Amino acid sequence: MIIFLLAVCTLIIGYGIYGKIVEKVFSINDKSVTPAVRKCDNVDFMVLPTWRVFLIQFLNIAGLGPVFGAILGALYGPVALLWIVFGSIFAGGVHDYMAGMISVRHDGKSLVPLIEKYLGAKIKSLFLVFMVFFLLLLGSVFAISPAQMLANLSHTQFVWWIIAIFGYYFLATLLPIDKIIGKFYPLFALLLIGVSIAMMIVLFAENKEFYPNLTWANLHPKGLPIFPLMFVTIACGAISGFHATQSPLMARCLANEKYGRSIFYGAMITEGIVALIWATLGISFYQGSDGLNQVIMQSGPGGVVSGVANGYLGSFGGMLAVLSVVLLSITSGDTAFRSARLTIGDYWKKGDMTLKKRLFISMFVLSGGITMSFFDLTTIWLYFGWANQLLATITLWMATFYLYQNKRNYWLTLLPAGFMTSVCITYIMYDKIGFHLPLNFSIIIGAILALTFVIWFALRHKKAI
Repeated sequence: MIIFLLAVCTLIIGYGIYGKIVEKVFSINDKSVTPAVRKCDNVDFMVLPTWRVFLIQFLNIAGLGPVFGAILGALYGPVALLWIVFGSIFAGGVHDYMAGMISVRHDGKSLVPLIEKYLGAKIKSLFLVFMVFFLLLLGSVFAISPAQMLANLSHTQFVWWIIAIFGYYFLATLLPIDKIIGKFYPLFALLLIGVSIAMMIVLFAENKEFYPNLTWANLHPKGLPIFPLMFVTIACGAISGFHATQSPLMARCLANEKYGRSIFYGAMITEGIVALIWATLGISFYQGSDGLNQVIMQSGPGGVVSGVANGYLGSFGGMLAVLSVVLLSITSGDTAFRSARLTIGDYWKKGDMTLKKRLFISMFVLSGGITMSFFDLTTIWLYFGWANQLLATITLWMATFYLYQNKRNYWLTLLPAGFMTSVCITYIMYDKIGFHLPLNFSIIIGAILALTFVIWFALRHKKAI
C-alpha cells in the first residue's frame, strides 16, 4: 500500500515540479493569441473550456492503453511501477507537452508538417504514409475488438456492428469537435477514472496485500527481459507515440498557452496514475504474475478487467468494465481517424479546409479503415508496439531540434530521445519481429547507436541557454 501511495505522490509532485521546469524551458507566452482564437472555424479550431479540453485530451491519449498495457506490464512484477512513474514524468509528460505546445506555436498543425520543418523535408512523404497507415491500423483494430465483443454479447452478426461503429466514426471524424467529442468524451473520461478509483477504494477497504512477495526482480512467468520489452509493452502509461497524433487535436482548442501544462503534461500524469491503478489491481487481485498470466492466457487483458471488476464491484462492475472496454476502444479508434483526416488535410490543404474537402478526406480514411478491418491484421499488429515507440522517439527528436533552434535547453528532450532510441533499436534487434539477435548483443547495439546520436547532436549543436 505504501509503495502505491508513494508512486502516486511522486507523479503528483513530478507534475508540480518537473512540469513547471518543462513549461519554463518551453517559455510560454500567455499574451499570444492561440490558433483556437486566431483560426477559429467552429469545426477543428475553436475554444473549449479548459476542463473539457483536459478530459478530452486524457481520453484521447488513454483509451485502453493505461489499462491493457499496464496489465500486461504487471507480468514483470512491481518493477513496472518504476517505468510508469519515471517514464510519465521525464519522458511521456515531456513528449506530450512538447507535441501539443509546438503544435500551438505552429497554427495547430499535425505532426507531419512539424517533422518536415524540424527534421527535414526529405522524409515528409515517407512519414506521411507511415503516419496515415499507423492511424488507420489503430482505428481498424479498435473497431474490430468492440464489434466482436458486441456481437458476442448480443448474438448478432459481426458485420452489422462494424458498419455501425464505422458509421459513428464517420460522424466523429467529419463533424465539428464540439458536437460529439466535446460533449461525450469528458463523460467517458470520467467513467474510466471513476471505475479505476472505485476499485482501488475497495482494495484499500479490504486491506489486501498490494504486491505479494514484493521484489523488484523480473517476475515475468515466461522469463521475458525487462529491457527492452517492458518499455514497449507499457506505452500509454509512460510514453506513447500515439499521443503525439492526439495532442494537436487539443492544440486547436486551447484558449491560452498557460493551460498547456495542465492539459498536455497533466493528462499524461493522470494517465500514469490510472496505469498504476490497473497494474496494482492485476498484481493484487491475482496474487502475483503467475495468477495474472493464467487469466491473460485464457481471456486476454479484457478478461482481467472483467474479473477484477466483478470481483471488486459485483455484476454491475462487470457490466461497467465491458462498457468501458467497448467505449475506450471506440474512442481510440475515432480520434485515430480524425487525426488521420487532419494529417492528410495539413499535407494537402491549399487554403481553408472546406466541407467538401473534409468530406472527401473522411471518406478516404474511413474506406481504408473498413477495408483493413476485414483482413487478418495479426502479423502487422505485432509491429504496432515498436512503431508506436518509434513515433514517440521521432517526436522527441523533433522537439529537441525545436528547442535548439529557439535557443532553449534541449537536454530536456535529448536525454529521453536518446533513451527511447536505445529502446527501439534494441527491440527490433532482439525481438522475433526483427532480427532476433541475442539480447546482450542487441542491447550493446542499441546503446552504442543511441549514444552516438546523442553525442553527435551535443557536439554539433552548441548548448542553448
